[in-house]
Amino acid sequence: MTSDGQATSDGEPSAPPAVAELGLDDAADLEAALLGGRPRYTRIEVAERAGTDVERAAQMWRALGFADVSDDAVVFTDRDVEALKTVQRLHELGLVDDDTQVTMTRAMGQSLSRVAEWQVGATTQALANDTGLGSGDPLDTVNELVPMMEGLLGYVWRRHLAATAGRLLAGSADEVAHPMAVGFADLVGFTTLTRHVDEDELSLVVERFERIAADVVAKQGGRVIKTVGDEVMFAADRPGDAAEIGLRLVEEVDATDELPGLRVGIGCGKVLARLGDLYGEPVNLAARLTSVARPSSVLVDRELAEALESDPRFRLRRVPPRPVRGYTLLHAARLRRADDAAGAQPTAD
Repeated sequence: MTSDGQATSDGEPSAPPAVAELGLDDAADLEAALLGGRPRYTRIEVAERAGTDVERAAQMWRALGFADVSDDAVVFTDRDVEALKTVQRLHELGLVDDDTQVTMTRAMGQSLSRVAEWQVGATTQALANDTGLGSGDPLDTVNELVPMMEGLLGYVWRRHLAATAGRLLAGSADEVAHPMAVGFADLVGFTTLTRHVDEDELSLVVERFERIAADVVAKQGGRVIKTVGDEVMFAADRPGDAAEIGLRLVEEVDATDELPGLRVGIGCGKVLARLGDLYGEPVNLAARLTSVARPSSVLVDRELAEALESDPRFRLRRVPPRPVRGYTLLHAARLRRADDAAGAQPTAD
């Protein structure tokens, strides 16, 4: 049997494909190198050592994105014990309640899963191309790279922590919701595209789009909230910044031959920021506006349109109200640059 339950032709254990690509003979060596030690505990033992109940520990494990394991499976290390102890300590200090524990764990698991996928893919490719990483021994390379990446992740986290704290301190600590503009940018025809290109081409499309989005949003003082394949959600504290982000995203994507067109919807108002995501009416409006926007266009809600009316950089053209899911009539305006002759006056389309 293989580690994922597949039997080999001669009945002997074989390494998973990823391990074979790395040139390692034993999956346990790789696992120990990545986890900082070999598995020693079952899920019952790890819960007992951390001072929590088994079901709570299993709930955290599932929230991280991992499948349940049997009671007698020895898959946990001392680091798992320490992590559970940390979560317990945060709860005892009153910093997080039970629901927040699970939600926080799920958010970290989903975010870091993507990072891990990229890192393993990049390392495997580098080793396959014989780039000279480490001493030439794949296991030595893993032992060298993991602490480096761990330190880099810590740096990025601290930077985002400082930026988030700065935004909080700049406002009122008593506010639950904060006024801001929220937008979605969605690639046109992405579903159709997936049927006509292979996985490598599709990966390049997504990577190119995410790179453009990250650059444009950061340059204009906004921040990317999340990306989901063909869609990016962004936010900005100032209406003008959000408008500039929307227009520049469309312009950048239109100038790129590798990408289909883009449609953008932006809403404005008070939103609730919770565990890295945003909630509220502006978020819902932005999503609906994106769904009805024409290719290579930006639609904004009525509140953002009013905020931009006196901004000389932009022109607005009202579009006829239309019914969308959740709204009897959705009032919106098409956003253009001031030097766009087609948007000279804020009249109805």
